[in-house]
Amino acid sequence: MLRTEGGAPRRRALLRMTAAFDLPRRLAAEALGTAILVAAVVGSGIMAERLTADTALALLANTLATGAALVVLITTLGPVSGAHFNPAVSLVFALRGELPRREAVPYALAQLAGGVAGTISAHLMFGLAIVAASGKVRTGGAQWFSEGVATFGLVLVILAGIRFDRRAVAWLVGLWITAAYWFTASTSFANPAVAAARALTDTFSGIRPADLPGFIAAQLAGALLAAAIAGWLLRATRTTETIGIREEAKL
Repeated sequence: MLRTEGGAPRRRALLRMTAAFDLPRRLAAEALGTAILVAAVVGSGIMAERLTADTALALLANTLATGAALVVLITTLGPVSGAHFNPAVSLVFALRGELPRREAVPYALAQLAGGVAGTISAHLMFGLAIVAASGKVRTGGAQWFSEGVATFGLVLVILAGIRFDRRAVAWLVGLWITAAYWFTASTSFANPAVAAARALTDTFSGIRPADLPGFIAAQLAGALLAAAIAGWLLRATRTTETIGIREEAKL
C-alpha cells in the first residue's frame, strides 16, 4: 500500500466521510458528476467551434467551461462521494486505503458510464448524432508525456490540498486543469473516463479511439508516480501529524 501522509487517523476520517452515504448514492454522484463534467468539456468545445474559427479562442472557451465545472462539481458532490470523477484518482485513493478497494472498480465503471452519458447529452443539446467516433489524432511521445505530466500534477494537487487545506481542493483542481490546458501539448485530459468519453465525439474536444491506450497508460503512470512522491513529500512527522489532527478537529 502507498504510504498515506497524516497516518491512520486521516485515513479513518476520509473513510468516515464517504461512509456517510451508501455505495449506490456515491456511485450515482460519481456518474452524475462525470457526466456533467464531460458535457461541459464536449459541449463548450462544440459551442466554441460554432462561434469562432480562431482555435486559440475556442480552446480558451473550452478551458474556462471545464475549470468552472470542476469547481462547482467538486464543491457540491465532494461531500457525497469524494468527487473523484476519474478512475486514476479512485485508483490512487484505493491504494492509499482511503477508498475501500472493493469499491474502486464500481467507482470506475460509474465514472465511465457517466462520461458516455455526458457526451451523449452534449450531442443531443447541439443536435448531433448521439455518438460519433472521433477522427482527431492525438498520439506520440509528446502527447503521452503531456498526459503523464497533467495527471501527475492533478493527483499531487489533490493530495497536497487534502493534506493542507481541504476546503481549497475544488479551486485547486479547477485552476490546475485550467492551467494545464495551456501548457501541455495534449490539452490535459488527465482522466481515463473523460478520455474514453471524448473518443465518442468527432468535435473539437475529441480523441481518436485508437489513441486512447497511450493516453490512459500515461495518465495512470502519472497518477501512480504522484501518489508515490506525495507519500514521501507530504508525510507528517509525529509532531506535525498531531497538530494537524487537532486543527482538523476544530473545523
